[in-house]
Amino acid sequence: MDRTKVEDNVNQHEPNTPRKATLVLSSSGNALLVSNSGKSLSSSKPVAGQKRYVRQVTGRHNDTELHLAARRGDSAAVREIMDVIDAQMVRTQSSCDFDAEVAAIRSAIVNDVNELGETALFIAADKGHLDVVRDILSYSSTEGISSKNDLGFDAFHIAASRGHLSIVKLLLEYDPGLMKTVNRSNATPLISAATGGHTSVVELLLSRDPNQIELSRSNGKNALHLSARQGYVDVVNLLLAKDKQLARRTDKKGQTALHMAVKGVSCEVVRSILRADAAIVMLPDKFGNTALHIATRKKRVEIVNELLLLPDTNVNALTRDHKTALDIAQSLPPSEEILEIRGSLVLNGALNANNLNQTRDEPIRNTVTQIRNDVRSQLKQTRKTNMNVNGIAMELRKLQRAGINNATNTVTVVAVLFAALAFAAIFSVPGGDFDTGAAVMEGTIPFEVFFLCNSVALFTSLAVVVVQITLVRGRTKSEMRVVKVINKMMWLASICTTVAFISASYIVLGRHHKWAAILVTVVGGVTMAGVLGGMTYYVLKSKHYQIGRKKNTFMSRSNSGSETEVEAAQIYAI
Repeated sequence: MDRTKVEDNVNQHEPNTPRKATLVLSSSGNALLVSNSGKSLSSSKPVAGQKRYVRQVTGRHNDTELHLAARRGDSAAVREIMDVIDAQMVRTQSSCDFDAEVAAIRSAIVNDVNELGETALFIAADKGHLDVVRDILSYSSTEGISSKNDLGFDAFHIAASRGHLSIVKLLLEYDPGLMKTVNRSNATPLISAATGGHTSVVELLLSRDPNQIELSRSNGKNALHLSARQGYVDVVNLLLAKDKQLARRTDKKGQTALHMAVKGVSCEVVRSILRADAAIVMLPDKFGNTALHIATRKKRVEIVNELLLLPDTNVNALTRDHKTALDIAQSLPPSEEILEIRGSLVLNGALNANNLNQTRDEPIRNTVTQIRNDVRSQLKQTRKTNMNVNGIAMELRKLQRAGINNATNTVTVVAVLFAALAFAAIFSVPGGDFDTGAAVMEGTIPFEVFFLCNSVALFTSLAVVVVQITLVRGRTKSEMRVVKVINKMMWLASICTTVAFISASYIVLGRHHKWAAILVTVVGGVTMAGVLGGMTYYVLKSKHYQIGRKKNTFMSRSNSGSETEVEAAQIYAI
C-alpha cells in the first residue's frame, strides 16, 4: 500500500552539539517532527541501519499511522509504536531536558488529531477495539481523553453511542466525570446510548447517575423521546421503570414520547408508553396534533387501531388548523394503508371538521337560544310580578292610609262636636239662670254633677282634638310645614278655649260657689297641661332620635314611601 510521507517544516534551532539518541521507526532518513508540539527529534549524524519515525498521513482524513492502527484494531502495531517511544526514552543518556522533550513528543503523537478532530483513542473507541483503547489510554493525558471531534463527541461519548459497554466501563474507571460530557446538540452519553438502543449501556449510566434521565437535548428531547422514536422497546421500558412521569415530558414542539413513538413502526413501544400513562393519548403538541393525528399522517395502521381502542381517545379532536384525523387521512394520496385507516376511523365515529361543526354546533346553538329565551321570559315575568306586587302594596297602603284618615277625621269631628256642646252648655245651663248670670239650680247635687261631667267632656274632647291634629302620616314635606303651623295654632286655640271656659265658670258659679270654679280650674289645667306637656316631650324625643339616625345610617326612600318609613322618620307634626 503506497503512502505519502509528509514532513512538516517547523523546526526549532537547536545547538550544534549532536545527540546520539533519536526516536526511530522508519527506514527513511527523515527526523521525527510532531506538528502539535512544534518540536522535533533530529540527529546531525544519522546512524546507518536505524529507523526514524516520520509522521505520515494517508486517506481522505489525513490519518497518521497510529490512527490507522487504531482503526484496524491492530493492537500489535499500536504497542510497537508505544514501545519504540519507551525504548527511545530508556536509551536516552543525555540531559533530563531531552527526556522531557521526548515525553512531550510522545503525548503529541498519541493525542494527534486528523482532519475530523479525531484522536487515535477516539477512533479505537468508535470501532469498539477494547485492547487498542487500553493500550492508548495508558499514554493519554486527561486533555487527550476528553478531546472532542468536530461534532462534539469525545471517546467516552462515542463509545456509549455505539454501545461498546466494555470500553464505557473502562473509561468510567479512568475518569467518572466523563458522564457529564455533551456534544454540540447538548446530548449526553445517556441520550446517545438510548438513541442507539443500547440497553446495557443505558442501564450502566443510570446506575452511576440516575439524574441523567432528567437531561434533554437543545431541542427538548430526552432519552425517552429518542428511544421511542427509534422503536427500542427495552430502552423505553427501562426508562419508564425509572420514572413514569417521563412519559409526560414534552420537547420544544410540545411533543411527548408518545408523539415520537407513533412516528415509528413499533406498536409495542406505543403500548409500553400507554401502559405507563394512558391519559397522554389526548395531549396535543403546540400545533394541536394528538398521537392519532400523527399516526394517521404517518400511515401507521396498527398504531392507529391501537389508539382507537383506548376509551380516552377522541377520534374527532381538532388540530390548530381545524382538522380531524379523518380530514388528514382524506388529504393523503390513496393507498392500502390510508384506505384501511379511513375505514377504522369511520367505524369509530370519525367525522370531517365541517360535518362535526354542523352536527355539534346546531344543538348547542339551539340550546343556548332556548336558554336565552327562557331567561328573558323569566326576567320579564319577574318584572311584571314585581310591578304587580308594588301596585298591590301601594293600593293597600292607600286603603290603609284612607281608612286611618277617615277614622282620624271621624274622631276629630266627634271630639270637636263634644267640645262645642260642652262649651255651649256652660252658657245655657239646665234650669236657666238669673239676670246676674248665676244658674237657677246652683247648689243642687244634679247641677254639680252636670257641671263636673261637662267640664271633663270639654277638656277630654279638646285633648283628643289636639292629639289627632298633631299625629300625621304620609305627608309630604310642604304639607308637613303647613300642618306644623296649623297645629301650633290649634294648640294655642285649645289653650285659649280652656282659659275662656275656666273664666266663664267663675262667672256662672258666682262667689258663693267659688270652690267649684277653682276645682274646674285645677282639673282643666292639669288635663291640658298634662296632654300638652306629654306631647311636647314626645315631639322633642322624636326629633332627637331622628338626628341620631341621620348620623349613623342613610335611609333610602322611594318617592311615595311606605307608612313604616314615614312613621320611623317623623310621626309628630309640631
